[in-house]
Amino acid sequence: MSTQIRYPNTLGRRGFLIGAVALVLGGCSATTRRSQTTTPATPPPPSRPIPPMYYAMPYERFPIPAVDVSRIDPKWWRTEIDYPTDERVGTVIVDTPNRYLYHVRPGGRAVRYGVGVGRDGFSWAGRGRHIAYKREWPRWNPPDEMVARQPELEPVSIANGGMDPGLNNPLGSRALYIHEGNQDTIYRIHGSPEEWTVGQAVSSGCIRMVNQDVIHLADNVRDGSPLVVIADHAMRHLLTT
Repeated sequence: MSTQIRYPNTLGRRGFLIGAVALVLGGCSATTRRSQTTTPATPPPPSRPIPPMYYAMPYERFPIPAVDVSRIDPKWWRTEIDYPTDERVGTVIVDTPNRYLYHVRPGGRAVRYGVGVGRDGFSWAGRGRHIAYKREWPRWNPPDEMVARQPELEPVSIANGGMDPGLNNPLGSRALYIHEGNQDTIYRIHGSPEEWTVGQAVSSGCIRMVNQDVIHLADNVRDGSPLVVIADHAMRHLLTT
């Protein structure tokens, strides 16, 4: 700099150094403030609010936490929609290609839920099946065929009494048991602790739901309700008007 700064002789070398450091720090602080004023930091995006239907359920036998809705696309959230169909009121319709389950209501309406469905080789479709009964916090008894494919399941096989109910049980908070006539199909509509799998084809043939959703469905579906599972878009066109 061309201008020299003169300090009184009483300041001394030590005072000059302290003053210089303070001047430098003061300059950094001011620069930071100007930077914040002219180029403010981008605030973090707001977290997605949890709708009341997905709040925690602390009074369940095993308290259910709130759904982490950031991990589920809103298109899979439970909603009531117009759904004209020839199926009778109370019918449960699983639309496998679109990953939705519909519970038919009066007046051309239905409650729609996002679901996880069977992966390749484990999907199924058709009529003639029904919801035989429901269970709260069911035990999980993987069938022998599943244990043969996944030997690590041997400790919770039917022979060993299955898995106790709880938040980590693959059947979740509720299970709706699917029969054909008087025969158990071994397929279930059930809750899942892996809520982020809703909307995917990941199961061994069962229909997965968010725990809060399967409780809502179980509370509204009667034992004996007919079940229709749609395998493709062509079949869906035949079943709905």
